[in-house]
Amino acid sequence: MNKKVILFDLDGTLIDSTEAILGCFYHSFKELGFDFKGSDEDIKKEIGYPLDVMYATLGIPKDDITMFVDSYKKEYQKVSKAKTILLENALESVKLASTFATLGVVTTKTTTYSIELLESFGIMKYFDTIIGRQEVINPKPHPEPIFKALKNLNIEPSKDIYMIGDTKLDLIAGNSAGVSSVAVLCGYGTKDELSQYTNNIFDNSLDAVKCLKIL
Repeated sequence: MNKKVILFDLDGTLIDSTEAILGCFYHSFKELGFDFKGSDEDIKKEIGYPLDVMYATLGIPKDDITMFVDSYKKEYQKVSKAKTILLENALESVKLASTFATLGVVTTKTTTYSIELLESFGIMKYFDTIIGRQEVINPKPHPEPIFKALKNLNIEPSKDIYMIGDTKLDLIAGNSAGVSSVAVLCGYGTKDELSQYTNNIFDNSLDAVKCLKIL
């Protein structure tokens, strides 16, 4: 196994599924008769959290959240591939990273959907572990998803392991797990926010991987 390990977040780090995510939220609001008073930006700033947390933040009553999550997931299964794209340089980033590191994905997406998307983009073959929402009790920012990924890879946390993500959730999880956190600005987090959790900030995953290669 390679000495270095790189764990990638998905949304905002390797892929852009903003259109699919927004569309599925609005679909669930319409289907279940919720008069959403917020904006696209209100939804986008919550991306990275689990769906149940997002819906609670957006005003859905606790007892109704499961229905909204189910509505979202049914619609997402229909539209995710058509309305999700690889971010610019993401393919090159993953290919380069695979030449010197063992790769994994740590996401709050459902694992099944994550695998389907990665396979549709032809990059699933580069990853040795995929940790999605259902693999853990505590999602990011808790370190459990990172610990689970490392357990699957049979390695211990170290600074030669890098968590690359676009939100504070990724960075907090990485810091808490005792690995090196790396932020990218191609997603949903702002530089000011991300800089509170790491000094390793890059425009995109390819710039991050290029730097990690020479460390």
